[in-house]
Amino acid sequence: MRWQCALLALLGWGAIAGAHAEPEAAPTPRDRLRFIVQEQCLPHWLQNHDPAPCVSVTPGAEPADAGFAVLADRKGGAHLLLIPTQSIRGVESPEARSAEALNYFDAAWDAREALARFIGRTVPRAAVGLAVNQRHARSQDQLHIHISCLRAGIAAALASQAATIGPNWGTLELEEFRYRALRIVGERPGAANPFRLLADSLPDVDKSMADYTLLLAGMDFKEGPGFVLLAGSAVPGAELMLDPGCALAAPQSRD
Repeated sequence: MRWQCALLALLGWGAIAGAHAEPEAAPTPRDRLRFIVQEQCLPHWLQNHDPAPCVSVTPGAEPADAGFAVLADRKGGAHLLLIPTQSIRGVESPEARSAEALNYFDAAWDAREALARFIGRTVPRAAVGLAVNQRHARSQDQLHIHISCLRAGIAAALASQAATIGPNWGTLELEEFRYRALRIVGERPGAANPFRLLADSLPDVDKSMADYTLLLAGMDFKEGPGFVLLAGSAVPGAELMLDPGCALAAPQSRD
């Protein structure tokens, strides 16, 4: 259990947290998320089991192990961010795609349940989108996955083309942009790490990975539950496909 691992790690992590005689200097604008997680949320959780200002913190079993925090986006609405507790720069970072890497998208899929607390109702599987922006479209240099509802038009377009999306990378047209699209089958991403799936398909991954944005969208295929993974390089950041107002989760009219 992650809770048990956190308790077992408390002594080791606590020693590190307590060793900070002085708080770190105020962060630069592009370092804000890393600062919040590493200098506020994680120490608060390890010392008092209080994740504030984050929604939750899941540390690794050991101080050097990968963990993550969930933070409400400051723009408001049903919009959460999953942020590693380790320093990982972004979509281009090898730490996010190595064979040993924690699948942060899988963790973000679990964290989607917190969306219901923000809007007061259940969010359907096919309404959820997890997005990572490419380097030129992000404002932070700490990896973070946006967790929110899909825009209604995006969800409808994906559903209408679901039958054409297969287990190997293909192309998909969406709002006048061309994406690479891949089907993932299962209730959750599990071992299917989107960072690694994209990297394994690129001929020059170290030079091109930073140019790609990723969207993992929940989907109900005829064959069962799964996901559509979109990757694009000459497209807007995938965060723009999300709707923090969560219109897709609105109560259905009885008229």
